[in-house]
Amino acid sequence: MNVSQGSFKRTLGVSSIVFLGLAYMSPFAVFDTFGVVSDVTNGHVPASYVLITIAILFTALSYGKMVKIYPDAGSAYTYTKRTMGSGLGFLVGWSALLDYIFLPMINALLAGIYLSASFPNVPGWVWIVGLVLIITIMNIAGIKVAVSANTLFVLFQLLVAIIFVILTIRSIYTGDTGTGLSSQPFFSKDISMSLLFSGASILALSFLGFDAVTTLAEETIEPERNIPKGIFLIAMIGGAFFILVTFFMQVLYPDVSVLADIEGASPEIAHRIGGILFQSVFTSGALISVLASGLAAQTSASRLLFAMGRDGVLPKKAFGYLHPKWHTPIFNIIFIGVLALSALFLDLVTATSLINFGAFTAFSFVNLSVMIYYFRNKRQMKATSLLSYVVSPVIGLAFIIYLWVSLDLLAIIFGFSWFGIGLVYLLVLTKGFQVKPPEYEFAEN
Repeated sequence: MNVSQGSFKRTLGVSSIVFLGLAYMSPFAVFDTFGVVSDVTNGHVPASYVLITIAILFTALSYGKMVKIYPDAGSAYTYTKRTMGSGLGFLVGWSALLDYIFLPMINALLAGIYLSASFPNVPGWVWIVGLVLIITIMNIAGIKVAVSANTLFVLFQLLVAIIFVILTIRSIYTGDTGTGLSSQPFFSKDISMSLLFSGASILALSFLGFDAVTTLAEETIEPERNIPKGIFLIAMIGGAFFILVTFFMQVLYPDVSVLADIEGASPEIAHRIGGILFQSVFTSGALISVLASGLAAQTSASRLLFAMGRDGVLPKKAFGYLHPKWHTPIFNIIFIGVLALSALFLDLVTATSLINFGAFTAFSFVNLSVMIYYFRNKRQMKATSLLSYVVSPVIGLAFIIYLWVSLDLLAIIFGFSWFGIGLVYLLVLTKGFQVKPPEYEFAEN
C-alpha cells in the first residue's frame, strides 16, 4: 500500500471477528432498554427482539455478500463506491462516520456517568479522559491487543449475564412476584403487532455495530469466507442472547410498572434478585461493556477513516498512514480519541441522537449495493440468485426504512446537517462534480 509507511497484517480469524463484533454491540445493551421497551410493548420484550433479530439478519446477509465481493477496508463506504460511484460512496461513508466516530464519545460519557455515581468525590472529567486514554493506547498497540482485551471483556459480560439469569430463575420460583415459566412474553391475548414493531425500532440500537467488523477485512485471514460467517454469527448470537435474557426478566416482571424506575429497571432488578453485592457486580459488567464497546468502536472508526484517506477523499498523509511497526492507523486512532473527549461537554440524550442517522444510512446502502450489483452482473449469476440478491436485501431495506421513519427529529436534523457538510466538501473536492473523487486502485474482483 504505497500511501502508507506500513501495511495491515492478516491475523484475525472467525472467533476474533465475533468477539470484536459482540464487544462493539455490547451484550449489556440488553439491560439498558428493557424497562422502556417492556412498557411500550405491554410486557413483550422478547417478542420484539425476535422481530428485530430476523430483520437484522437480512441486512447481515447483505453485508456478507458485499464483503465476499469487495474484501477491503471501508465497509458501506467501499461497497457503495464500487457499485454506485465514488461520489455517492463518499457521502455514505461520510454519513456512516456519525455512527463510528461518535460511539467512542458516547461510551466515554457513559463511563463518566457510571463511575461518578460510584465515586461522587472524583470529578467526572477524570473518568472520561482516563477511558479515552486507555482505549487509545490499546488500539495504537495493535489489533491483537484490542482483540485480546475485548475477548476478556465480552466473556466477563456474559458471565455476569449468566449469573443474572440464574438469580432471575431462582426468583421466578421462590420470590413473591414470579409465577413460574410462561410463554406470555412471546404471545398473549393482548399482544399488539404495532407495539411490537415500536419496541423493535428501539431495540434496533442493540444491534448497532454488528457490521463494524467489515472494516477489518484487510486484517482478516480469508476475509471472503471468515467475515460473512462472523457477521452472521454476531447477529445470531447477539439476538439469541437478547431474547433469552429478556425472556426470564419478563417472566419475573410481566408488568414493569411495579418497579420504582422503569428507565433504570435492570439495576433495580439486579438489586432485588441478588442484593447490593450482585448489584455492584452488575454495575461492573456495565462499566466493562462501555470499555469494550469504546475500544471496538475506535478500532472500526480508524479503519473507515483509513479507507477514505487511502483513497484521498480525506487528507492522505494523515488518514491514509499506517504505523510501520504496529500496523495501525495511529493518527486516525488519536483523532477518534480527541473527538471522544467531546463527552466532556455533551449530555447522553444529545450524544445518542448523533449515531442513529449514520448507522441507518450504512444499512440502507449496503442493501442497495447488493441489488445493484445483481442487476449489473445478472447474466453471470444463477437464476436462484434473484432470491438472495434482490428479495432478501429488499426485505432488509424495508425494515431499515421503517427505522428511518422512527428516528427522532433531532437525529434527522443533525444527520442531514452533517450530510450537507459532506456534500459541500465533495463539491469542493470534485470542483463542482467536474472531476471524479480520488480513488485507490484495487484489482477488480
